[in-house]
Amino acid sequence: MNRKLLQQLSTTILLLVINLSAFSSNPPKGLKDVFQGKFYIGTAINTGQITGNDTAAIRTIKQHFNTITAENCMKCGLLQPEEGKFNFALADQFVDFGIQNKMFIVGHNLVWHSQAPKWLFVDEKGNDVSREVLINRLKTHIHTVVGRYKGKVKGWDVVNEAIMDDGSWRESKLYKIIGPDFLKLAFRFAHEADPDAELYYNDYSMALPGRREGVVRMVKELQKDGIRIDGIGMQCHCSMDFPKIEEFEKSLVTFAALGVKVMITEMDISALPSPKNNQGADVDSRVDYKNELNPFVNGLPHKVENAHAKRYKEFFDLFVKHQDKISRVTLWGVQDGQSWKNNFPVVGRTDYPLLFDRNYQPKSFVKSLLSGGENEI
Repeated sequence: MNRKLLQQLSTTILLLVINLSAFSSNPPKGLKDVFQGKFYIGTAINTGQITGNDTAAIRTIKQHFNTITAENCMKCGLLQPEEGKFNFALADQFVDFGIQNKMFIVGHNLVWHSQAPKWLFVDEKGNDVSREVLINRLKTHIHTVVGRYKGKVKGWDVVNEAIMDDGSWRESKLYKIIGPDFLKLAFRFAHEADPDAELYYNDYSMALPGRREGVVRMVKELQKDGIRIDGIGMQCHCSMDFPKIEEFEKSLVTFAALGVKVMITEMDISALPSPKNNQGADVDSRVDYKNELNPFVNGLPHKVENAHAKRYKEFFDLFVKHQDKISRVTLWGVQDGQSWKNNFPVVGRTDYPLLFDRNYQPKSFVKSLLSGGENEI
């Protein structure tokens, strides 16, 4: 190799080293930088991301988010599939991932009527257990799980989805066997296990007036009895026409007036037509497949894509407006292909509900935030 070529090669290598050094000292901007000082921005993470197999998602998570929620691995049925036999392998990895990346870790969830193991509610003969037995089982589960991650998991969804659209109690096995006190007991047990962890109530369709009023009554009861509750999670499983921004804002302001933090949890916005009368997130509610409910198999038309981006911007404008009340905004998944909305409430649809597409590329709304920062929102 002659001297001129060697000199050119040396120069090229030097420039490459300089560029790599600059990149490592100035990592690419993420959503967490856009909302720094306003609220945490996060995502739920799944098994492939927790175990490190989904490397593309991991890069996206590290760049854009500073809080993570366990999508499934901390639910009762997965942690304790048989009484007294806990499986913490995946949950441990989830917590380790959050610690290694200095993230605010949210445990989801301790008490939920759905995805609970069958043994929790019955005896060896299959009959419903007594109130005392179920209370003891809840106490053991909560003390064991919260105690294991004491000081590591910073916030817990203690109870999930206990109130109905009209504000009444959901008549779950928990409610029928224990009564409404199951919620107070769950919060008390969680506080006993980790006095420093934040404790939340989490529910969907929180913009509905009836559910709003029911949650307010429930929180006031907890506060009256001296039971610690630190926040309310407003699941934001939305569509293009539900909920109305004005109603969502009413609930947000009303909840904050209770003296608790408000969190936007499980956020996704379906771009697909909503089946008639299906506006909630009850996992047991399903609708039969019809072609007209799955119109965008090959991608969103430009007009729909723009409307979807506008819908996201309306919500985030609201979040920034009330940044003094909101502590966290969590998306329910990293990219469209991994979203539960592809199968709910209609199995087999192709939906586009998140901020990153199936190739982990940011959508136009995210690009506008990253390029303009605070001026864009």
